[in-house]
Amino acid sequence: MTRLWSPDAAEPPLRTLAATPRLLVALDFDGTASPLVDDPMAARALPEVREQVERLAALPDTTVAYVSGRSMHDLRVIAEHDDDSPIVLAGSHGAQYWYPGQGEEQPADAASELRAELGDLVRTLLDGHAGANFEPKALGFGVHTRLAAPEVEEAVFAAVDELMAERAPHWRRRQGHNILEFSSTATGKDAAIGILRERFDATGVLFAGDDVTDEDAMRVLGAGDLGVRVGAGETAATLRVESPQQIALLLDALATERAAGRE
Repeated sequence: MTRLWSPDAAEPPLRTLAATPRLLVALDFDGTASPLVDDPMAARALPEVREQVERLAALPDTTVAYVSGRSMHDLRVIAEHDDDSPIVLAGSHGAQYWYPGQGEEQPADAASELRAELGDLVRTLLDGHAGANFEPKALGFGVHTRLAAPEVEEAVFAAVDELMAERAPHWRRRQGHNILEFSSTATGKDAAIGILRERFDATGVLFAGDDVTDEDAMRVLGAGDLGVRVGAGETAATLRVESPQQIALLLDALATERAAGRE
């Protein structure tokens, strides 16, 4: 059962997670580290979230990652992420990875020609639909409608769904807050959590997200892990917070507890 987290409350799951030997803190970006904004490329992590992310990443046996649907290129831009960053990135719903000291792992791409063809067709479908924007991704594409009227979003999503049902019915479909995405792989944030858990031998995972696509990751969390849902909506998370501002407070509490346990 999901319960609302209060900054004034000492949460046993948070204390337990803080004491785990090797901690992975994985955060969605849009709507979690950053408020949702009309221009997707204008998104930036709140300063208070960024502060706590850097604080956690500096602790021993603690790995921090952004796990996002954004392409690696766009995720690095909005996360203000440079080559010396200690923050791990999982982009395109876990199809791309960037690791400190190593750099980016390039995904295999067996569907590049079809992806290019579908991209051209979808761009044509979007012509004349105000507020609907195309976003290329490493292994697929997204259609953003944050600036579109509801009836425009409905029409655009229906047209794209019809095209994909005809041309690429095997591609994975995801729909979130004013975005429809398709990917040529079945990779999702659930797989990303599994890959990062194994790579860093994590004994405990915190994952926080705000959208339907984040629930894939919530559902693979196990005993000793903690899922945090940002905002409203059905969720498999243990805790719910109301905003990215509260994510900063929760990360602050986690970092304080974890640092104290290592003194």
